[in-house]
Amino acid sequence: MRLTALSLLLLGSISLSAQSNGDPKLTEIWEPKAPVVTPGKTSADPPSDAIVLFDGRNLNAWYGEKSSPAAWTIADGAMTVKPGAGGITTKQGFGDMQMHIEWRAPIVVKGEGQGRGNSGIFIMGKYELQVLDSYNNQTYSNGQAGSIYKQLIPLANANRPPGEWQAYDIIFTAPRFYKDGRVQSAARITVIHNGVLVQNNATIWGGSQYIGISKYEMHKDKEPISLQDHGDLVSYRNIWIREL
Repeated sequence: MRLTALSLLLLGSISLSAQSNGDPKLTEIWEPKAPVVTPGKTSADPPSDAIVLFDGRNLNAWYGEKSSPAAWTIADGAMTVKPGAGGITTKQGFGDMQMHIEWRAPIVVKGEGQGRGNSGIFIMGKYELQVLDSYNNQTYSNGQAGSIYKQLIPLANANRPPGEWQAYDIIFTAPRFYKDGRVQSAARITVIHNGVLVQNNATIWGGSQYIGISKYEMHKDKEPISLQDHGDLVSYRNIWIREL
């Protein structure tokens, strides 16, 4: 018997009707169970399964570009760039992850554009989420706070005034590579800046470049995270990660 499109449609309708009027247990999934994770008391507090990279007390999870241990300044529960000391890098590598990090541009405003409250979060050491005092401060759009540097313009400028704490909540999917180095799937990132979505599952073009076009270079599945010393007294606190 040959079934027409109308016949198939009618059969599908009958099948759906049978399911909706049948046993509801047929669509219940009991295994596997979602793991229990205890959330923090506030949205900024690390959940129970988080890896805490900085809790305001020491830099044990980091090493310095120019010295070990890292030489940034710690005071009042925050760490601050020590200009000239170089950036700092996590001892542990990460791939797919959820990350929370808070930062603060200096309250004393100096400079303009890229010369004002500049730092950066280099995910996997290669993909830079820009940190910049972008409050009433003009610069190129793909270089302001919340941008993926020289690539993706943020969907909004959600900056607070200099001297106030700001938060990034990040969901990052690491790139995948074939054995010959070709890109199997590009990195993707979602960023919420002070509660405002500024990157929405956006595709990263490749490693961040100051000059030239971004491109991918094959690397490990997990790589460290770096915070940049750009010469400005940018502070960080409350940094934690959940591996995904």
